[in-house]
Amino acid sequence: MNLHERSNFHIKLSSDSTMLFCQPSGWQLVPEQQPASFFVAVLTDINSERHYCACFTSGRPWTAHRYYKTYTQYYYEDYLGGKMLLRKCNSDDVVCVQLQKSEASEADEADEEPSVSHTEKVFGPKSLVLVSRLDHTEVFRNCLSLVYTVHVEHLTVPLETVVGNLLTCVIPIAGGAQDCSGSVESVSCDWLLACLQQPELEEKEESLRTITLGAGDRQVIQTPITDSLPVSGSSVAQLFRQLGIVNVLCLFCAALTEHKILFLSSSYQRLTDACRGLLAIMFPLKYSFTYVPILPGKLLEVLSTPTPFIIGVNSFFKSETQELLDVIIADLDGGTVTIPECVHISLLPEPLLQQTQTLLSMVLDPDLEVADHAFPPVSNQPSSLKIQDKEIRAVFLWLFARLFQGYRWCLHIIRIHPEPVIRFHKAAFLGKRALSEDDFLMKVLDGMAFAGFVSERGPPYRTTDLFDDLVANQVERIRQAEGDSHRTMSHIKELAEHLFKNENPYPAVSMHKLQRPSESAQTAAQSSPFPFLDDVAVQLFIDHAAAKLKSAPPVVKAEVKAMVPSGPTLGDTVDRNGHVMANSARRLEVVRNCITYIFENKMLEAKKLMPAVLRALKGRAARVCLTQELNQHVLQTEPF
Repeated sequence: MNLHERSNFHIKLSSDSTMLFCQPSGWQLVPEQQPASFFVAVLTDINSERHYCACFTSGRPWTAHRYYKTYTQYYYEDYLGGKMLLRKCNSDDVVCVQLQKSEASEADEADEEPSVSHTEKVFGPKSLVLVSRLDHTEVFRNCLSLVYTVHVEHLTVPLETVVGNLLTCVIPIAGGAQDCSGSVESVSCDWLLACLQQPELEEKEESLRTITLGAGDRQVIQTPITDSLPVSGSSVAQLFRQLGIVNVLCLFCAALTEHKILFLSSSYQRLTDACRGLLAIMFPLKYSFTYVPILPGKLLEVLSTPTPFIIGVNSFFKSETQELLDVIIADLDGGTVTIPECVHISLLPEPLLQQTQTLLSMVLDPDLEVADHAFPPVSNQPSSLKIQDKEIRAVFLWLFARLFQGYRWCLHIIRIHPEPVIRFHKAAFLGKRALSEDDFLMKVLDGMAFAGFVSERGPPYRTTDLFDDLVANQVERIRQAEGDSHRTMSHIKELAEHLFKNENPYPAVSMHKLQRPSESAQTAAQSSPFPFLDDVAVQLFIDHAAAKLKSAPPVVKAEVKAMVPSGPTLGDTVDRNGHVMANSARRLEVVRNCITYIFENKMLEAKKLMPAVLRALKGRAARVCLTQELNQHVLQTEPF
């Protein structure tokens, strides 16, 4: 986002909606000091673009002036005139009075005397919000924590300097840090000159990957090499630990077949991570329906929408979600997935479902395979959480390569329009793979996610990624390793390594330098309100950075486009086990015999062959044989 977009960013996002997402359960007063919290919500604007709203919340005391009544709630007004909902409690620190009136007008509230005039300690939330179109959760956490630390530790650096640097820092684009100096490397530079310049270039690249807010901090921005691959961190592995293999596979199939999915948890950040993890394992498909990882309590009516969605709600509102009859509810805290009786989820076809479960078990619990061995291996520990996350994603990448292998041979380009239109021949794809009756794959091919997949990956000349290479160049390797889980697992680990390197291109410089507030400083900060910022000083930072960027060349990453390989062609028929079944002479002979029996009026014999004929007719060769036989019988009986 450039500086002009940042300065006008507040116009696009409503402050009221942002406040709802800062405190999804409502702005409430509590009698005890709460620890500082952090989570990231996802906002969607009118153009269907996602914005990431990072919220850092800390508690501070509110000075009581008066309480007043409206309807059946208690409100509390501090010295700034802000309204906060008073949480009803039995604590001695906060005095609560039972209301006698059920309704009251605004005029009555203005004339009414305060019902409560005494309070000892009341704490309310104070939120620092950072909104960005970039998804860097840890960077958001570090930046907002640093702003809070500068305030509570009373550091010498002004808050305007920290905020100004935050608004004007340059984030590297996807593909790593780019050289924005505009210098062109001479072609005549020899190897020795390149070696002499190497340390300087590495130091420059490291500076481009690092940002600082001017408070003695140092943060490294890890931008992915390929921006088409999702960034998951450890969210996928965390999702499997919370719900288990079977439950996550059910949610995976439900999301692909366009069902309504609702996550419940007492942690807002885990709601966001669970939704992010579910979308990550859906790659290369992209979810195109309503996506709200954290839904505020005042917007719960959204759950009654007729369209599919993936939404997260705090467990505080669990009782209000029990009447949803067509929503799949996943409780992250309890590890359960509740599927209503009226909802039917189409699962993966066998044996892909069993093979996927086996591979996931080998990733998550490698000791399961050797649990019955008399002499189990000494070192058979699972990978770290981040590596395990990429191994799980590699399993699903392998799964989609199995499901979509040969899809490019079923793409048709229609050129009757001014702009060519790419269509997918679903019948040919399903027929050649003998999956015409598979409910899951038919729903996936009819869904919005696959339509976007064809539109995005259909063009023959574009930028390719790991999935394109897998589905085009490694199909034969997948077939050879079929049935051998260890060979498949070796392939999975290679894919996981690619995913990890894409997400962490510079692991050697991933150390952050940040100052954390001490406990004593946080306690002392309760009595000092957060200061107002000097908007003129912050604007000076923005103007200075904008003037500096005007003279600098734009940072543009060169897209490397190439012809997309189509991969091996589909076999005539592929059975549900994935084995290629050539239309042998025996199968064609069965078709010929069935037709002969019909014309000879031997219906009993024809009915016996009918199931085999129907299976054979899923292949193109058998259908050609059928037409030839019928044509031959017509010619034999036609008089000349």
